[in-house]
Amino acid sequence: MTYKDIEKFLLALPHATLSIQWGSDRVFKIAGKMFAAMSDYGDGKGPVGMSFKASEESFRILTELPGIKPAPYLARAHWVALDKPTRLSAKELKAYLTRAHKIVASGLPKKTQKELGLIE
Repeated sequence: MTYKDIEKFLLALPHATLSIQWGSDRVFKIAGKMFAAMSDYGDGKGPVGMSFKASEESFRILTELPGIKPAPYLARAHWVALDKPTRLSAKELKAYLTRAHKIVASGLPKKTQKELGLIE
């Protein structure tokens, strides 16, 4: 997946928003809570790396793979950091990013989840 493909996919997830933080990092959120982030070269031509929230089990599995490590400052919250998105296949990456979105969305207050139509 290209940098733009990943961004387009993330923004297509329900209620996902994009915020530019920490210089030029692209941070993807739901209701103000981060679920994924990408660093770029600063020229918009491509990602240097990316991070996302994972389940405890996925965190253990992913951090055993080459080029994937616990994310700095966020590892205790089970975030992983990929040195490049191609460490996972497009199908795997989409699945993990979708799961990251769901994990963070499910942690939102019930009132917020209802307002967003995520639960009844």
